[in-house]
Parts: sequence; structure tokens; C-alpha cells
Amino acid sequence: MADCETVAILDFGGQYTQLIARRVRENRVYCEIFAPAVPAAELSRRNLKGLILSGGPASVYEPGAPRCDPAIFDLGAPVLGICYGMQLACEVLGGEVSAAPAREYGRVRLRIREPSGILAHLPAETSVWMSHGDVVTRVADDFVAMAETDTCPIAAVRHRQRPVFGVQFHPEVTHTPLGGQIMRSFLMDVCGCRGDWRMEDVAARAVAEIQARVAPDERVICGLSGGVDSSVTAAIVQRAIGDRLVCIFVDNGLLRHQERELVRATFQDHFGMQLRVADAGRRFLAALAGVTDPQQKRLAIGREFIEAFRAEARSVPNARFLAQGTIYPDVIESGHGPSGHAATIKAHHNVGGLPSELGFELIEPLRLLFKDEVRSLGETLGLPRDLVWRHPFPGPGLAVRIMGEVTEPRLELLRAADAILLEELTAAGWYDKVAQAFAVLVPVSSVGVMGDGRSYEGQNLVVVRLVETTDFMTADWVHVDYEVLGLVSRRIINEVKGVNRVAYDVSSKPPATIEWQ
Repeated sequence: MADCETVAILDFGGQYTQLIARRVRENRVYCEIFAPAVPAAELSRRNLKGLILSGGPASVYEPGAPRCDPAIFDLGAPVLGICYGMQLACEVLGGEVSAAPAREYGRVRLRIREPSGILAHLPAETSVWMSHGDVVTRVADDFVAMAETDTCPIAAVRHRQRPVFGVQFHPEVTHTPLGGQIMRSFLMDVCGCRGDWRMEDVAARAVAEIQARVAPDERVICGLSGGVDSSVTAAIVQRAIGDRLVCIFVDNGLLRHQERELVRATFQDHFGMQLRVADAGRRFLAALAGVTDPQQKRLAIGREFIEAFRAEARSVPNARFLAQGTIYPDVIESGHGPSGHAATIKAHHNVGGLPSELGFELIEPLRLLFKDEVRSLGETLGLPRDLVWRHPFPGPGLAVRIMGEVTEPRLELLRAADAILLEELTAAGWYDKVAQAFAVLVPVSSVGVMGDGRSYEGQNLVVVRLVETTDFMTADWVHVDYEVLGLVSRRIINEVKGVNRVAYDVSSKPPATIEWQ
């Protein structure tokens, strides 16, 4: 997308870098995330409207701390440094940074000295979110301090001659109430962005790129799961090459209730796509026998997926490409971020997990999109709303929602409980109000009362998890009606043998993740 007006985000390993990208795109401005040392010459070849330097865990004065190419400040494009990014910009341009006398973490009051530029349209005092242990102790004469807090006298800066700004706080997080206004001021007023990036353009470019890569006599295989990501991927590829797309659905035996039937009816019968189903449930269960560690589960499932997929793919002639529904949070959580500093939160079998001997080149049209952008793209492509807004389901399936060993009886138990939860949420009108809802099986025995006596029938605890989120990088639990929770609990306990207790998960992300494993 080199011709789009672009904001480049340099990722210094900050935990909120993806949120910066989300805030930019919410303003319909295209952005890309780059490694911190990306050459200025590479950025100059794009239609560059601005640069944002992210936060990060390092200290700019430490040996080996990530640096930027100093020439980026000579490109003429406006620069916004956030936290570490502000410290780096100030240090490169003649200032000094050192450890703070007192670290700031959480909400603090920001007093604005100069309400212009990125701080225009803000009140004299506002609340912001801080997370830093270093501070800018001195700025060059060319800089002006724009704001302060009780413990941070240089909390925002601007350069007198260059369009360079910096904030010590994090405007990209929701904990900074007016952070959205700060981002809009930078993008629209300072950078002059038009805000005309549309999903229609994303779809057109993706189709054009696929058509340019895939020769007329070649086929593309799509690993189809039935979720929105792989469904939108399949729709894009089908639009690009028509019936030369072959979808492969691996039934790993870890699916939701009637998942296989739904996939066949949707993609084969309704969309007319070539669909091949690999029945591999037994081999997956065999590979998971005795495995209790979450990462080992994911790795085992990834290995079996590759083998099952490979066996089915061999029968497709002239297949050179593999299309996957990889999205940006998958990439980040797998430790494959542009900075090279991202921690691996969990392994995704479709990110970095396909060995070279599989023999395919990857097509990943959604790799830089967030979940809500994928849904918007799906609607643009004309996919049914029920499919586009279906709740996410992890690639490893129910295996990562079963604590401990995965067995067929436990799968059947969780599958039944999960089906009851989704059925009641839909009936009560709550399904579309939450971003993701599912049940988790915890093998913990608890005493209960059934009939007229004590019962030890409950060998499992079912935990219900409902979250609300827009980007799936952060999430909060849903304040669902107690009546709905009560009905779900009663049905699960009455109808699912082996369960006599249901709990509700009220943790947010962070510090928890959405999935339990």
C-alpha cells in the first residue's frame, strides 16, 4: 500500500504499540508498524504523512537500547514520540534522559502549559495514563515543554522549528480519556491526513496482489476453520482467482457443536467453494493423550494439523500457495512483531509454525488487520452478517479450554456446556452484545446436593467467560444480566452430567488473557 497516505509506527517493544495502530486506523488513516531501526530512505519511498515512535521497556541511555535512524527527523514528516519514543526523540535532538526520582504508573493529572498542536482543544488540566521509570531531564533549546505533572516537569514537548512532538504519557490507551483527541490532532491537524482509508480499497488491493502472484494455471489452498478470519480470507481469494481456490477443513475432533456441518453448509453449499474435509479427530486425541501443559498442547495440535493438512493437500494438483487467516494479534502474541522484542504470549499454529518442507508460499491478506477490521472487510465482501460477527474460536479448539488432559468424555462435556451457553445468550439477545463468549472446563471435584443428599458427581467445574473488546488486545468482562447467568448455570448443571458447579470469570485483559490457555 505504498501509494496510501501512511503513518509509520516505529515499534520499540512497547506493550501498547498495537493500540497505537488501532487508534490511527480508527481515524481512517492507514498505518504500518516497522522495526525501530528502519532506514529513513525506506520510509521516504512511501506516501509518508507522519511517524509515531512507540513506548518500550528499555532505557535510551543503556547500551544496546533500540535506536531509530536519526535521519527520520530530516524527512519533513511530523513525528510524535510516546513515552520511550519521546525520550529517544529528545535525546537524539540534544536533550538528556535519566532515571526518574519517582516512577509514575497509573492515572495522573496533566497540567497543560501550551494548548496548541497535539494538545489543542484540551482543558487546562486532564487525566492521563503514565507508565515510565525514566524522564527527560533536559531538552535542547529548540524544544518547548508543553505540559507537566506533579513528578514529571517535562510531560509533553514540541520542537520550535521541526514538526516534532512528544508525550511522556500514553494517549493510545483508554485510561487517557482525551487520548483520542490528541491522536486526532496529530493525524489531522499536524500531519494533514485526509482520513480516507477504506475497506473497499483494502479488498481491491488484496485481490490485485493475489492475482499478480498466482499464475493462471496455479491453485491456492486455504486452511478453512469456519471462523471469520479464514472465511474472509477464502472470500478474498475466491474473488481473485475463482474456482482455483480449494479449501481444506481439518476436523480435529476439538470443534464446537455441529461445527463441521456448519462449515460444509456455508462454504460448499452456499458459496460453491471447493471444500475437502480431513477427518483427523482420532490422531489429534492420540497426540494429546497425557499432555497437560498449555504450550505443549498447542505445539502438538500444530504438528498434527500440519500432517493432516499436508496429507489432504497432496491431492490438489498445481497448488503452490497456502492462504491463511492470520491476523495481527496472532502475529504479536506469537512473538513475531516488527521490533523483534515482543514476548511470546501463546503459540499460534498458523504463525511461524508451517515448516518449509510443506512446500507452499503463504498468502495472508489479513496479516496486518485487527479483528474489527476483518469483520468490516467481510461485510464489504458481502459475507452474511451471522458469519462475519460470529465469535472467535481458537485454532486449537476446545483443547485449550480444557484444563488438564484432553479426552473424548471431557470434550463431549465441554461441547454440551458451551452449546447451552451460546444458545441462551442468543435467546436473551446477548450474543451480539459481547465480543466473545465460551465455557471452560476445570477438572476440580466439588461437593453438591442433588435430590435429598450430598453428591460428589461433580468432577468438573464449568467456568463461563464473556468479554467485551474492540481490538482483542485488551478486553473486559461483561456485566451480563444475572437472570441470564442463572439460567445458563441451571441448564448446564441439570443437563450436563458430571457438573454441579458453574462460575463466572470476572478478570480483564491484561493481566489475564481472553482464553485460559
